[in-house]
Amino acid sequence: MRWLIAAVVLVAVLAGLLRWRRPAWYWLSFGVTFATCRVLGRYREVMDACGLTVPPPRWRLAIARMANRPAPEPRAPRILRLRPTRTGLVLRLGLRPGQDAFDVAASCDRLRHSFGMFGITSREIRSGVVELRMTGYDVLRRVQMPARVERSTMRVPVALREDGDVHYRDYRTTPHALTIGATKSGKSVYQRNLVAELAAQEVALVGIDCKQGVELFPLARRFSALADNPDTAADLLDALLSHMEDVYQLIRAEQRITADTPDADIAADIWDLPDHLRPVPIVLLVDEVAELALFATKDEEKRRDRIITVLARLAQLGRAAGIYLEICGQRFGSELGKGITMLRAQLSVRTAHRVNDETSANMAFGDIAPDAVLATVQIPVSAPGLAITGDASGGWSRIRTPHTSLRAAADACNKHAHLTPELPALDAFRPVLASPAVPVAIPAPTAPATP
Repeated sequence: MRWLIAAVVLVAVLAGLLRWRRPAWYWLSFGVTFATCRVLGRYREVMDACGLTVPPPRWRLAIARMANRPAPEPRAPRILRLRPTRTGLVLRLGLRPGQDAFDVAASCDRLRHSFGMFGITSREIRSGVVELRMTGYDVLRRVQMPARVERSTMRVPVALREDGDVHYRDYRTTPHALTIGATKSGKSVYQRNLVAELAAQEVALVGIDCKQGVELFPLARRFSALADNPDTAADLLDALLSHMEDVYQLIRAEQRITADTPDADIAADIWDLPDHLRPVPIVLLVDEVAELALFATKDEEKRRDRIITVLARLAQLGRAAGIYLEICGQRFGSELGKGITMLRAQLSVRTAHRVNDETSANMAFGDIAPDAVLATVQIPVSAPGLAITGDASGGWSRIRTPHTSLRAAADACNKHAHLTPELPALDAFRPVLASPAVPVAIPAPTAPATP
């Protein structure tokens, strides 16, 4: 008996220690069993308390009266499937006649408390079927990407969502994106992780980093073109625009629109072309876009208008030519001048890290997902990398990027440097990989003279 008591105490202490120090291990060893029992044991009464039940049908009431039996209880949604995952549970429900998926989504917070889960999100699978994704612990506190992550052409994992699922950046579905965030909010880490994932793809990376290249030039071995100042950036964008026009001429020449060609084989973008003719897709990364939009003189204003015009044209026309934009900055509003709001309207994916004011959050989500504005301004300073992401559909979720150091991103780019394509139109902007430069001596500040 003493051995049994000691074993129970040891297991309880181990469970408590795991829950405190290793919540993921606790969930896989103990939590998933306890949570499954709670959900199944409390299901009917929780659904009734949350108003997610419907009265029994009239024929059942009539049968109960004729048989002199108690009236049947209200009916909760049917449990179609309960599946454990590495971060929580997935509960699929079949709605009863008269129930709506919005009622389930509105009750997620009450369901979270009632079932003792960390978080619950709801989404409609199809008519009459709703899926609840429950997380057993805070998956965004310490981001651990799954060991096996699906990757495909122009679709790469970049972060972990609050429901435990992987957040992907899919360029063929949503071509262009805007990422904003204050200093030290995790915006640069998000960009590094994106570059490190794209480095293994058959894609050309083009970068504009007006901070003298301190963010992107360490990754230069995987870039086909780089610019580190606004003047070079303007010329690079013009060359990219010429490349886009050449790709369109290629598509026109290979459209195969003769009468005996099936409709499915007619080419309208680079992905409809045969493999041996398809140009390599291009991802253009712009770091600190405000440096391209600010000006102090008339000449700089002309350069600024030229840059913004080309960026807007690339956002409007570049998708079919395989050119995708990743625009990053601390703010992205109308105060940057004319053409900015037109460019922003073409950026379907919006990702906002911690911002310093509500106006910055409105710049990202005010026109597509107003509910995400409040969530953005509530991101704490103590959680770098935490962000709100949404798209033109109005949906949004919390994500957090795993920490990727600049050394790790550079190693990934160096490993896949052989995949860097050579684009004749951008040869003039290909980064020069010279030997390490001699350190520049910075004079120390002189102390004030003693009177």
